Amino acid sequence: LACVVVRPSDAHQVAAVLKVCNDARLPVTPAAGRSGVCGASVPLHGGVLLDLTSMTGIVDVDTESLTVRVLPGTFGTWFEETLQSEHNVTVGHWPQSMALSTVGGWVACRGAGQYSTRYGKIEDMVVALEVALADGRIIRTGDAPRSAIGPELNRIFVGSEGTLGVITEATLRLHPLPTYQRRSAYSLATFADGLEVCRRILHRGATPAVLRHYDEIEGDRSYKTGDRQVLLVMDEGDPALIDAVMGIVDEECMSIGAERLDEALVEQWMGHRNDVSALESLIRRGFVVDTMEISAPWSKCAEIYAAATKALRSLEHTMVASAHQSHAYSDGACLYFTFAGNPPAEQRESYYISAWNAGQRAVLEAGGALSHHHGVGLNRSRFMQDELGEGLSVLADLKRALDPNGVLNPGKLGLPDPWGGPEWP
Repeated sequence: LACVVVRPSDAHQVAAVLKVCNDARLPVTPAAGRSGVCGASVPLHGGVLLDLTSMTGIVDVDTESLTVRVLPGTFGTWFEETLQSEHNVTVGHWPQSMALSTVGGWVACRGAGQYSTRYGKIEDMVVALEVALADGRIIRTGDAPRSAIGPELNRIFVGSEGTLGVITEATLRLHPLPTYQRRSAYSLATFADGLEVCRRILHRGATPAVLRHYDEIEGDRSYKTGDRQVLLVMDEGDPALIDAVMGIVDEECMSIGAERLDEALVEQWMGHRNDVSALESLIRRGFVVDTMEISAPWSKCAEIYAAATKALRSLEHTMVASAHQSHAYSDGACLYFTFAGNPPAEQRESYYISAWNAGQRAVLEAGGALSHHHGVGLNRSRFMQDELGEGLSVLADLKRALDPNGVLNPGKLGLPDPWGGPEWP
């Protein structure tokens, strides 16, 4: 629990609070929607919780250049609805937490939307940032469409989870509101087949907004498709472009022996894509349930799927471990694992930690990355040395340069913590 909650209304108030905390050596944790699942917004050592939800709204929309300036506490649903209804544009960022998360959180935790294969992740959307630093300075980064003026400072703060500075405004890229959409669904014999067809689609230059591939466990659970894998595809935009993309999708699926399914399955997914009530129901009944998303190059995806599900299933008390491929790019994809266990009540915490250790280390050992879009926060901090190696010391040097007293969101990202931190098994 924080000792005090502070709710600033502009960047200068944020900077003033940070300066006070820095001078007094008080930990300060930025937060807004608090929808993250890895604990990035937990004030681990008390101190000040900097609630940014009063800094809300659109500052400016440039429909000619297709950019928008927006404040960090702006919630996703209102943001998109306003852009669409008043300006006929979209950011194209649709995280599962859309109604619960804010623009600042998307940027700080390096989030991804469900249409990222078409529109990119949030780091692909950021044009410029305004950031308050620990010592009270306010800086602006970016603003040019492309530039060559040294390293891109945007990248320092995107994904920094409030440990290097506090985002007080973001400029994001926009797209014309799509007027045309197509959908299709397929079944495949194996998970490896689904990964391969997705890779072929991307390598031909097709980037459908939705390209989701489920293993047989998740496919049958959601779509009653038995022992077959399920691939759902949706794209939106200019008709000429979208027809070409969906033509490539169908060609590649047929070439690998896929069977066409009713495209109504895509509508079913879209209607329930943000509903996590089934997981919550299991948790309330005492089951241990969580999700673990990672990214990997295409050459490693099938191996990682097999290794991680095997590691999770090998644990005593695990009932099920499954996965789907949820975001795809030319060089690789995101694999999204779900595990559930039913240990005795006194073993729930130890089982949970063991499951994360087993699944995450299997991913890292097989060549995958620690996280695709959920971030690091507290839950993944213990894996950062394995993920970054000597790169973690470089990140720590950057932390010391920007936040020498370590007051900004201590205990996160596996960085040095002046107040100490939890001991992980």
